Amino acid sequence: MAVFSWTHDWDASLDEEPATLRAEFGDGYAQVVAAGINCNPRKWAITFNNREEAEINKIVAFLRANYLGFDWTDPDGQPGRWECKSWQSVRQKALLKSLSADFEEVFGR
Repeated sequence: MAVFSWTHDWDASLDEEPATLRAEFGDGYAQVVAAGINCNPRKWAITFNNREEAEINKIVAFLRANYLGFDWTDPDGQPGRWECKSWQSVRQKALLKSLSADFEEVFGR
């Protein structure tokens, strides 16, 4: 499996939203359960600011080729399987670019 190995900026942010199944009953009563065994995938927003254009182009090429899945160790040191459904690159100035990407943990691939 492809491994994402570039070092991102320190300002990475983690978003977690556990998936649940909820049944509403009368009088405000509700029953809530986890939606499966892998119900809390991690989502990381990472950035690569003011990098050489060649480095950003290599990262983009990797993401284009491996957006359905790759191995990566998150900023907390936890390895996992990830996919990247979206990324944005911005030309800062001559030969400098920035990139932001959203990595979402996937299971069973």
